[in-house]
Amino acid sequence: MTRLALAFLAVLIVAPAAAQQGHQGHGAPARGAQEAASTREFRAANDRMHRDMAIRFSGDADRDFAAGMIPHHQGAIDMARVVLRHGRDPEMRAMAESIIRAQEAEIAQLRAFLARSQPR
Repeated sequence: MTRLALAFLAVLIVAPAAAQQGHQGHGAPARGAQEAASTREFRAANDRMHRDMAIRFSGDADRDFAAGMIPHHQGAIDMARVVLRHGRDPEMRAMAESIIRAQEAEIAQLRAFLARSQPR
């Protein structure tokens, strides 16, 4: 085998193993037990938020906005709660508490709108 063929073969064998150990595409760190608990919780909140934001659009911009913003705001609440469990900075903890209050109020407003408006 030529040196070039050996080098190519080495890349084919080594690169996937290195990627699995340290990264998962696009420079994202690998997921797993070595991650901080807060990182795992942020990932779970983010994944849940994006999954729940994949609403069935109705064509009614107002209702679609409200339906999509509820999981978006819930995601912000979930992330703020991660900060309250794991964060140490007083400013960030205060901001997280403020976000929870504001987003809970807005979710209530969005749900009330959906309850009183008729689907088209």
